[in-house]
Amino acid sequence: MTIEKTIAMLLALMLGGALAAFGWRALQARPATSPASTAPTIGGTPMDGTHLQDIYFGMGCFWGAEKRLRAVPGVVAVEVGYAGGDAQKVGYEDVLREERLIRMGRSHARNHAEVVRVRYDPRRLDLMKLLAAFWENHDPTQVGGQGNDIGSNYRSAIYYTSEAQKVVAEQSRDIYQKNLARAGFGPITTEILPVRHYNRAEDYHQDYLVKNPDGYCGLGGTGVKFGLDAEVGATPPPDGAALHADRQLVVYEAEDCPYCEKFEADVLSTWKADVPFVRTRAQKAPTGWTLAGPLLGTPTIVLFTHGKETARFTGYAGDPKKFWQWLGFYLLSPEQQRIAFENGTERPGTGAHLYESRPGTYYDPVSGAALFRSDAKFDSSCGWPSFFEPMPGALQFLADDSHGMHRIEVRSASSGIHLGHVFDDGPPPTGKRYCINGNVLRFVPDPPKA
Repeated sequence: MTIEKTIAMLLALMLGGALAAFGWRALQARPATSPASTAPTIGGTPMDGTHLQDIYFGMGCFWGAEKRLRAVPGVVAVEVGYAGGDAQKVGYEDVLREERLIRMGRSHARNHAEVVRVRYDPRRLDLMKLLAAFWENHDPTQVGGQGNDIGSNYRSAIYYTSEAQKVVAEQSRDIYQKNLARAGFGPITTEILPVRHYNRAEDYHQDYLVKNPDGYCGLGGTGVKFGLDAEVGATPPPDGAALHADRQLVVYEAEDCPYCEKFEADVLSTWKADVPFVRTRAQKAPTGWTLAGPLLGTPTIVLFTHGKETARFTGYAGDPKKFWQWLGFYLLSPEQQRIAFENGTERPGTGAHLYESRPGTYYDPVSGAALFRSDAKFDSSCGWPSFFEPMPGALQFLADDSHGMHRIEVRSASSGIHLGHVFDDGPPPTGKRYCINGNVLRFVPDPPKA
C-alpha cells in the first residue's frame, strides 16, 4: 500500500473516531435492511433481483475502481470487497497480513484481491460495455499490482458468476489484446475465473471517494480505447433505405468469429420472429441511420427503431434464451413482460384469445415459434385459453411448487418465456389441459380457402 493511501485511510479512521466521540452517527455505505427482508441486496440496499446479475472486477485499489464502475450508465449498484483467495473469511488487515507473508516467503497461499462487486441488469446494460469500462480504466498488462499499489491483492481480475459472463469476458480480453498490441503494449495478465470466497469490505471502504472526494484514487489506464479493429472497414454498411425503418435488427459479424457462426446456427438459421434482421461485416450503422456508440465485439445484434439504435446485445455464449429474453424486453409490453419473465398470471377472463374460434396458429410473441394449433383449443371454462395438445417440441416443462401447490409449469422451448401450466383434467385424446396466458400468445388466422 502506498504512503498516500495509508495517510488517506488514517485520516478517514481519525475522522470516523472523532464523529463517534461527539456522539454522531457514523455514515454508512448503505442503509441496513430488515431481518425479515428476503429481497436481494447489495450493500444492504434491497432491490428487485429477478433479472439482476453480479460480476466482480479487480483493478487495483478498489476506492477508485468503485468510482469508475459506478459511473457506467446502467449499473444498478456497487460495493467493494475481497475475492479470489484461499481463505473463506477475511478483512482488510487479513489481506495485508497475508500479502506480507507471501513477500517474505512464509506463505504459499493464494491471497484475495481487492474487487468491486457490480450489480447490473443485462437487459439494460450490455456486459461488453461494462467490460470496456473495466479494460480502459486500468492497466491489465501490469504484473502484480496497479500503478504504485504493488502486490497480488491489487491484481487485475474478472470473477464471473455464470458461464455466459465467462465467454463474453474472454471475448473482450481477446479484442482488447489486439487493441493493446497495436499500441505497443505487452500481454494481458488479467485472470478470468469464477468468483470465490467473496467478502464485503469494511464500511469505511464503501463509497470512499463519495465521502472523501479528494481522497486517493490510484487508477490509471493505458490510454488505449476498447473496440473492434478500426482497420476492418472495407465492407460497406447496409443501405438504410432498403431496411424496415420502424424496427430492424442488424447482426454485426466478423471474419473468423466462431461465436458468430454459433449464433447463426442456433438462432438465425431458424428465425421466425416478427422483427426482420440483416447480417453485415461492416462496423457502421446502415446509411442514414445512427449507432449509439462504437461496436465493442462480435456478434453484436443492434435493434434500430426509426433509424436510431434502441439497444444492443453483444457476444453470444451459446444460450439462445438469453438473446430472446433481451429481445423480448424491447418487443413486449410491461404486462407481457410480467407474465413472460416474472411467471406472472393474467386475471381470469381478461386475457387475449379466450374466445378466439377462427382456425389458425398461436405463436411465441418473441421468437415466433409455433406453439398451438386452433384445432387443439377447447373451452375449459377456467378463464384462460386452454389446449389439449401443443405443437411437437414447442414446450418446456418445469416443476413449480410455488404458492403451496405442486404444478407443472409450461414455457416456450425456443425463448424460455413463461406461458402457464398443464393439468391432467383435459379432454381426449391426451387428457391434458394446457392453461395458457393469452397475453403471451400471438394468433395468426389461417388464410381464407380459395
